[in-house]
Amino acid sequence: QVQLVESGGGLVQPGGSLRLSCAASGSIFRIYTMGWYRQAPGKQREWVADITSGGSTNYVDSVKGRFTISRDNAKNTVYLQMNSLLPEDTAAYYCNAAISSSGGYINAYWGQGTQVTVSS
Repeated sequence: QVQLVESGGGLVQPGGSLRLSCAASGSIFRIYTMGWYRQAPGKQREWVADITSGGSTNYVDSVKGRFTISRDNAKNTVYLQMNSLLPEDTAAYYCNAAISSSGGYINAYWGQGTQVTVSS
């Protein structure tokens, strides 16, 4: 079994910064693309950013220039550095990863979510 565990959420003032982490563990053969999604109250979950195993990154327009996604393949961990946070960034943030176990099928896994609240 594979688990994704997020950390780093919290309460921050507008303009502040937070760094989210997501570590994968368990029966892992290879990790492909890793990413972050978020879901605000009353809204659908939206994709925020992702990073391939080779390091190529993509971002939703609303976070470009403010958020940076990175990964440490040796630690099976993906990060999301969030700067210049806005109240509209308030949401539960979820980690997602495409992972194969023992060279078999690739499955998508989700973390449990970590709350980010931007408020003065």
